[in-house]
Amino acid sequence: MKNFLFVDIIIKINVKDKKYAEYISYIRDKSTLRYTTRREKTLGFTDEVGIDLGTANVLVYIKGKGVVLDEPSVVAINRDTNEILAVGEEARQMLGRTPSNIIAVRPLRDGVISDYDVTERMLKYFIRKTCGNSRFFKPRIMVCVPSGVTEVEKRAVREAATQAGGKAVYLMEEPVAAAIGAGLDIAKPDGIMIIDIGGGTTDVAVISLGGIVTSTSVKVAGDKFDEAIIKYMRKEHKLYIGERTAEEMKMTIGTAYPREEVVVKECRGRDLVTGLPKSIEITSKEMMEALDEPLQMICEVAHGVLERTPPELSADISNSGIVLTGGGALLHGIDKRIEERTGIKVWIAEDPKSCVAIGTGKALNSIDAIENNQLNKRRPYI
Repeated sequence: MKNFLFVDIIIKINVKDKKYAEYISYIRDKSTLRYTTRREKTLGFTDEVGIDLGTANVLVYIKGKGVVLDEPSVVAINRDTNEILAVGEEARQMLGRTPSNIIAVRPLRDGVISDYDVTERMLKYFIRKTCGNSRFFKPRIMVCVPSGVTEVEKRAVREAATQAGGKAVYLMEEPVAAAIGAGLDIAKPDGIMIIDIGGGTTDVAVISLGGIVTSTSVKVAGDKFDEAIIKYMRKEHKLYIGERTAEEMKMTIGTAYPREEVVVKECRGRDLVTGLPKSIEITSKEMMEALDEPLQMICEVAHGVLERTPPELSADISNSGIVLTGGGALLHGIDKRIEERTGIKVWIAEDPKSCVAIGTGKALNSIDAIENNQLNKRRPYI
């Protein structure tokens, strides 16, 4: 039997102002000397990444750098070869404009994964883009999920992030991450109410002592706003418009509360009567009418959560107000609409769209508490 000699030599080197350790392992026998190398970070060993895996957008937060990526959750795929042609903003530009052999898809719907394979490939692309492509460096990843997520949905997110290159994957509920990202101290014994309006879901939660006291997640958010605008244009103006046009209308003249001055915008689409291209002018007043139904549902959900809140926490919320986060918080007048319905002061976080991503990144500092969190406990099969 051959005698092998294993020798590990550690050489500290600097690469772009980052400290690494080069581990050179020598394996020696009678005739050969072979060595393999692997490089690890000496400080923390891995990057720590927070991901807001949203229906409309994916945001990536890297510890020490902040939000480094904000791209649409869209992937363009070649039907014939199954090859990914574009991801993110470039793929979003292709929505509704692709030839028959190319499809632009959103792999997430209503806040959960609808196409596992495409989601995994999209995540892998974003992780490599932000963390670099390395065989040895695998980041610890924190991913946000809607409150009330099922076991199947939770496992799908965890496995997709692991396959995409995560060394360890942790899950966190979106309202908690949004509260942390908004700069609120969730550890205090005070009631905090968060309404996180994303692309696929709206999460309403009351938080105290670092945990959720009561919450509701509904599949009414930015995507439903777009659908409501498309439906209104078909019904009232016999005009068929696409998702991108509806989103543009929502962002420019969409409103949840009457504006002081009526805003007008030109809208182009296909006339359902003649089948020809048509252009008409739409006012912000019409947009408010179009968005009334989904907005009313969000207001009712907020009211329902307040009804289930313990009285002591209700008193705290009455004093501190309700915090709005998520991309949906940017809709004009939505804070006034919710305030009118609940009778409680509503304020919008400083950077509502990035709150969840920032919160996931900050939460990685308390990794021990997160590992013991109910979301990250693996249940035995028997």
